[in-house]
Amino acid sequence: MIPFLAVVALAGTAAVAAVSNYTGGSPGLVASASTVQCPDLTDSLSQVSDADKQMVDESVALLDVQVSGAYDRLQQTPVAKRDALVNDLWVQRMPILTRISGALARSSSAPMDPRQMASCKVVTASSEADSIVSLRGRGKGKGKGKAKDNGNGNGNENGGGDGGADEDNVGQGQGLSRKDFADITQVRPNAGGKGNGKNASGGGQFTSKCGRNENGHSNPDNVIVAPGVSNGAHHMHDYVGNLDTSAFSTNDSLSGAGTTCSNGDKSAYYWPVLRLLDGSRERDAKAPGGGQDKNVGKILQPADVKLTMDGNAVDNVTEMPPFMRVITGDAKAFTDGVKNANASWSCTGFEDRQLKDKYPICPQGSRVVRNLEFPSCWDGKNADSANHRTHVVFPKGDGSCPKQFVAVPKLTMVLAYDVPKNAFFAIDSFPEQVHKPVTDHGDFINVMPQKLMRRAVNCINSGRQCEN
Repeated sequence: MIPFLAVVALAGTAAVAAVSNYTGGSPGLVASASTVQCPDLTDSLSQVSDADKQMVDESVALLDVQVSGAYDRLQQTPVAKRDALVNDLWVQRMPILTRISGALARSSSAPMDPRQMASCKVVTASSEADSIVSLRGRGKGKGKGKAKDNGNGNGNENGGGDGGADEDNVGQGQGLSRKDFADITQVRPNAGGKGNGKNASGGGQFTSKCGRNENGHSNPDNVIVAPGVSNGAHHMHDYVGNLDTSAFSTNDSLSGAGTTCSNGDKSAYYWPVLRLLDGSRERDAKAPGGGQDKNVGKILQPADVKLTMDGNAVDNVTEMPPFMRVITGDAKAFTDGVKNANASWSCTGFEDRQLKDKYPICPQGSRVVRNLEFPSCWDGKNADSANHRTHVVFPKGDGSCPKQFVAVPKLTMVLAYDVPKNAFFAIDSFPEQVHKPVTDHGDFINVMPQKLMRRAVNCINSGRQCEN
């Protein structure tokens, strides 16, 4: 009998293939993009026993494989046969969801109806009228690039160069629209700071300098959401800090690993890679997490990475527990809805203008910036939870933590990129999320030595700025 984990890995390898749709004879112009939308399990996975946790994580990963496979088949399915595709997906999902439902029942969690959670549908990601020439090349293609609007009526050109993209490289643009980009100079300032309360942390900050992933530590795993599952993310992650981080990392292996951080911080910090949509082929063009999952184009290394920990607006912060898992944003926000979406986009020099659901078009000399702010109110007991969210949550509107939660250092990742002028770009995503900016997210596992964590807390609460 094949172990359940092996079934997940085999299914992930077989389910996904790179397929692109085109409109008429226009290379690079994607057809009306449709995607598969399934119910969000986040709220249902409120609690599972330790004995069931691995099975539930693997089950959720297998559901992702099934949805990715359905999305792949959707690109080749006539509209008249889409109901059959959705019905097939329902049949595939039912036994997995029934298994998860049993685990929830054993832990006395709120009941989950597998039949309801198995019901998916096909939705339109963007219209043909909005589709962009996603990979208008600067290479040796035929013809000249054509000027296109940048999504705000300002007439910036994304054409340029000497040629168009060939059809082998169009996959990542699928589903992206001109409306997914905004000229940052036309965005009104919308980001204001919040003052500290009377009993707030002292205004200090702790910084870990962990590099920009110069050593190329990347893989399509997610050890928090899909531990033990190769290609559990279906998109490529950049890592800094802990050198061991992969789907198969354990607390022991993370503790014993080296780090890219200069202060001995062994924590794992990771996020989806950003790719340039210029028709170039990356080393993973035919690999899982890359081209096989419709993530193509040149991977851009961040020009700058800032990892900071700050205080709470109302209370002093306490130490994070060892190996606490924390996520921010929602990798499935395009189909799940924006309830858990949290990342924002901007440009250097325009940080007072933050975009939630659009990629910024930055002026010459300005870098594209991703801002990933993590939740910082801990339940005081658990290093993780079944949905990887309920054990650590965001502060309330006044900055205080909910009842029975305590404040811990607030992690913020700020990633800056040098993007060529007028170039399109996108983050990696699950295939059915079609690279929408609202799906940006980040992950963190606390592997700071206890002494270093204590120092970080002292720096924050005493109002000092500590970095090394």
